[in-house]
Amino acid sequence: MAERPNVLMIICDQLRADWLGYAGHPHVRTPNIDTLAARGTRFTNGFVATPVCMPNRASIMTGRMPSVHGLRYNGCTLPARVNTFVDVLRSGGYDTALIGKSHLEPFTGIRRVYDDGDEPVPIPEAWNDDDRDPTNEEPDRFEAEDDYRYPVPYYGFDHVDMVTDHGDRANGHYRQWFRRTVPNWRELFDPANELPHSYTCPQAYRTPIPANLYPTAYVADRASRYLERAAGPGSGQPFFAFVSFPDPHHPFNPPGRYWEMYEPDAFEIPIRSGDHVSPPPPLSWCLRARDAGEEPSTPQSARAESDRHIREAMALSAGMITMIDDAVGQILDTLRSTGLAEDTVVLFTSDHGDYLGDSHLLLKGAWSRDSINRIPLVWVDPDASGPEVRDDLVSSIDIAPTILHRVGIRPYHGMQGRSWMDSDSRDALLIEFNDPTARMGFSTPARVRTVRTRHHSLALYGDQDWGELFDDESDPNHLNNLWDSAGHAKVKTTLLEQLGHLLTAQMDESPRALRQA
Repeated sequence: MAERPNVLMIICDQLRADWLGYAGHPHVRTPNIDTLAARGTRFTNGFVATPVCMPNRASIMTGRMPSVHGLRYNGCTLPARVNTFVDVLRSGGYDTALIGKSHLEPFTGIRRVYDDGDEPVPIPEAWNDDDRDPTNEEPDRFEAEDDYRYPVPYYGFDHVDMVTDHGDRANGHYRQWFRRTVPNWRELFDPANELPHSYTCPQAYRTPIPANLYPTAYVADRASRYLERAAGPGSGQPFFAFVSFPDPHHPFNPPGRYWEMYEPDAFEIPIRSGDHVSPPPPLSWCLRARDAGEEPSTPQSARAESDRHIREAMALSAGMITMIDDAVGQILDTLRSTGLAEDTVVLFTSDHGDYLGDSHLLLKGAWSRDSINRIPLVWVDPDASGPEVRDDLVSSIDIAPTILHRVGIRPYHGMQGRSWMDSDSRDALLIEFNDPTARMGFSTPARVRTVRTRHHSLALYGDQDWGELFDDESDPNHLNNLWDSAGHAKVKTTLLEQLGHLLTAQMDESPRALRQA
């Protein structure tokens, strides 16, 4: 293998760790990802830094927690003054490519309005604005016929094939390509031309866009083209390719044959809302809202649904996942056919999970559950001795230092993650959740801090008179909350102390002091 290997990182959006064949899912077919897992190291205790798209993607890029790197909510921007591990790779001689979804900047173009009172604030924020324009992913950037040229390096990437938003009408370079390539693109983008179907679950949409023109296919095609160029004559640099699929994030709209691939009746709801010994307030609130016919505040807000709707969402999500698996197979075939496979480390993961039927909920929210916090994590290194399954506690913030460790480049000061190639593993890890608005029955925006060990999970909900404590060995589905159990008071105290130590470490260590005061 080359002294400095190539790195191919494949990431999905809102993919649960247990919704893959190798993880034991009884229905979802993912033979290509399963083959990766069979060849490499798969981690059974991979967790997010936060179960929210933009903050966790920023944590992956920086190796730092949201409370430190500055992108704490969806709708904010990763500050321009922040370094990423891709910047480090680029400075170390790597060719760097972003293919697919970035979501380090907002892509809707919708501005939030806050009621801060009538008096103007002379200095509105604790941080000054960045000097870089934070609108590179917004829709108006992609209205012209020619591809929008990104100011590079874009968070360390010199090559950018951008896909923004979700579903069949994703934006970015994908939509510019679609308009140039498909003569009847207006017809295919028109919701009035939805194909007939019998699904009634929220956000089920049978797209008229064929599978070969869907965003997943676009990302696979662009990734394959990049790999072919990387293997071509005169390409002496090692590469880092960040290949990012916008699926299986809702809306539920697998194209073509993937829509009919799975039957809703084949799916069971493994954890039902009535299984909880004492349902927590967010779950109870969602169930009451469902029964009252109340719609969530936004399409992204967690919601409770009926058995039928849950099964439909499961079937359609499974179709989206299998399409991703087919795309992964195409990319890996290109890696082999170009002769790059023996010199390339492959990483497969997701930015977070989805309730996807957990206790009759869909999507994600402030209620801390493994279904949204646990992520798939597979590491395939051609130099490794063989396949391995590890139960180490691994966080999203560990991806950056591990990649840098593997290629032999030192990380910058202030990176909080640790390489899983080191011998020492964590006793506990921290998961943050910060909501910009009040949802799921919270009267104020939720602040949640979860500490995970190999044996327990404890969630502290800011300013609430309740919390959660679960024993993973006796209660792996987290149905019996031990927060108020007298018999578990010592365990609770120990975990709260661990949480305190983890929170104490959430200080930005950069820049380091270079002079005596």
